[in-house]
Amino acid sequence: MVSKESNGLKVSILASGSSGNVTYIESEKKKILVDSGLSGKKITELLKKIDRNVADLDGILVTHEHRDHVHGVGVLARKYHLDVYANEPTWEAMTPIIGTIKTEQKYLFEMGKTMTIGDIDVESFGVSHDAIAPQFYSFHKDNKCFVMLTDTGYVSDRMRGIVSNADAYLFESNHDLEMLRMGNYPWHLKQRILGDKGHLSNEDGALALAEIIGDATKRVYLGHLSKDNNLKELAHLTAVNILKEKETGVEDKFLVFDTDPVVPTSLFVV
Repeated sequence: MVSKESNGLKVSILASGSSGNVTYIESEKKKILVDSGLSGKKITELLKKIDRNVADLDGILVTHEHRDHVHGVGVLARKYHLDVYANEPTWEAMTPIIGTIKTEQKYLFEMGKTMTIGDIDVESFGVSHDAIAPQFYSFHKDNKCFVMLTDTGYVSDRMRGIVSNADAYLFESNHDLEMLRMGNYPWHLKQRILGDKGHLSNEDGALALAEIIGDATKRVYLGHLSKDNNLKELAHLTAVNILKEKETGVEDKFLVFDTDPVVPTSLFVV
């Protein structure tokens, strides 16, 4: 019996950065966004750039209620009748920001659970960030896995166990420590970013990646770069150098890619 070859998951990181975050994931049966941190109009334009139509979307998974992740959720959900998935505390926190969503479009996706959406198994896991109940997601289909992990101050052993040896990652590389220290952010904001509920630096992100990637890993996308305290080239160089130091097989077994706040990545197959 010949098994029909599956197309797996196709992914594009439409926008990633402190100004707004949106990721597009499709399978044979479903087309979903993770977060919608830009206006509905901008997200529509970004989807066009990868030859996809916003009207074909099925739903939005939300990681947490910060505006750079939920800005366009309400508009898109109402206009295109999209299902929206989030945990209960996040629903409560984001409703004043996104406005009313019809009950039949609201889905509870509790932390630490796995939910099947069409032909995709999605696992949620908690992270350490200054939101009400932040969670990120791991997407599984046909023995392939794509993990999203940004907006966390550190990577715990528990998180490592959940996200290890995925085929592809979107992983946080938020700031260069020196740029943040020397920059003109107020002290309290620097403290927030550097804290346990803040964001991963280039170095910390790369060190965590070195412990997480495995034989299955082929692609790593560096995400959520600060526009004030980082440079794409610096994040990339720091990650590659640390991953080389740790003898992970970077640039041989797997590649490191950049993301952008306004330019989507090419659709890639996981």
